[in-house]
Amino acid sequence: MTVSEACERSERVVEAYRHCERVVRAEARNFGYGIRLMPVPKRRAMSAVYAFARGVDDIGDGPEPACVRLDLLDRSRGRIASVRDVLEGRADAALLEGHPVLTALADAAARYPIPLEAFDELIDGCESDVRGADYETFDDLLRYCRQVAGTVGRLSLAIFGSQGRLRAEALADSLGIALQLTNILRDLREDRLAGRVYIPTEDLKRFDCTLELDDSGKFVDPPWRLNQLVVFQAERARTWYAEGLRLLPLLDRRSAACTAAMAGIYRRLLDDIAARPATALNTRASLPTWQKAVVAARALTGVER
Repeated sequence: MTVSEACERSERVVEAYRHCERVVRAEARNFGYGIRLMPVPKRRAMSAVYAFARGVDDIGDGPEPACVRLDLLDRSRGRIASVRDVLEGRADAALLEGHPVLTALADAAARYPIPLEAFDELIDGCESDVRGADYETFDDLLRYCRQVAGTVGRLSLAIFGSQGRLRAEALADSLGIALQLTNILRDLREDRLAGRVYIPTEDLKRFDCTLELDDSGKFVDPPWRLNQLVVFQAERARTWYAEGLRLLPLLDRRSAACTAAMAGIYRRLLDDIAARPATALNTRASLPTWQKAVVAARALTGVER
């Protein structure tokens, strides 16, 4: 490679990272607060991981017919294979030209031990969404949560670095589950309107709920039953936070701050949902921007733990 070619490639990589960081700023309403606390090299790598994962998630939630979304997810799987081929010397980096997210991801994976196979698990989870999977038991839901959120935890951990890799991976997985359980409660009505139910059937039976909607889009179950269901699910999520946050002492200061900020925002969101389940059942719960900023600042100083 000539000097001019090397410079041109370097410029493409820098611009690819900039593209991913723009995706984070535009789309990562909660995760972005944590990612910003990372030193520049790790922040760029995290942005590349987020940008690809976000693209997969958007396909799963897209308006296209199921057959089209499944084809797009299969193409995403092929793109990860292309990144792997470039990294392992089976293909030239030119294969990724025109794909800034893949270019950034390949560079990040060359710098950090990013487990690219985790993206295949993420895609598996999104395929389950598209196919309309339901969950009879909590164990069934756990498998899904590990696919769509535990994988992101393990991908992030590869960039953070940690003491005791196997223990850290298990804790990152637990924290991902906690975040996904929070997402499920936050999006309960929105998902139901889209025809998706993530609450396990065994829990619906336990609280005698159906999550059926009337013509106006409101739940027909008695409010007190729905409230009990939401509070039960929230308490379950709290146990996963308690386990997952044991990861923090295994991380360096900035990585711990990033993780504490993301988890802190979601945990406060969960507390709001549990305190006002009726509101959460009728609207998509969220924290105000100022409160997210406070959580991030406290995480950086070590207060948010």
